[in-house]
Amino acid sequence: MSGYAIISLGGKQYRVQEGEWLLVDRLNVDEGKTLEPRVLLTGGNGATDLEPSATVTARVVGHELGKKIRIGKYKKRTGYKRHNGHRSRLTRIEIESIGASAKKAATKPKAEKAEAKPETKVEASATGIDVASMTIAEITEAATGWSKAEIEAALAAEHDGKARKGAITALESALEEKS
Repeated sequence: MSGYAIISLGGKQYRVQEGEWLLVDRLNVDEGKTLEPRVLLTGGNGATDLEPSATVTARVVGHELGKKIRIGKYKKRTGYKRHNGHRSRLTRIEIESIGASAKKAATKPKAEKAEAKPETKVEASATGIDVASMTIAEITEAATGWSKAEIEAALAAEHDGKARKGAITALESALEEKS
């Protein structure tokens, strides 16, 4: 179900959509875990449901400290001055899905990744270059003897594979030298 939902977390209500990130009061949930907050209302496309059967799945991204709040007290002619402050403890969450179960939302990206990898293997195998098994130093040395098409195929394979920064940088610099 696309659209929006109103959820309740920590005694407060939030209007959320899929893919949105929120800062809420600290939750007693570990980072990376998912939770299902209470859904008060769902809506979208001009229709709202006050008794929703849909579930909202949210993933805890991390725990943070809020902005520093400074508090000052002052009374004139008495010399009374007090300063205090605090930082709220917050949790950043990401809304993964509205209306679908967490298992369905989690399986879709894996299926897309599985489809993308065989295409890169075909490109890399067509050129005869196995970048995944090479070290960054070996890639830097070997890239000087490769053609521009081979370097581009190796760069695409590295982006879709391990995505090592050093290997990508070495391949990009070799590609610039060939241009």
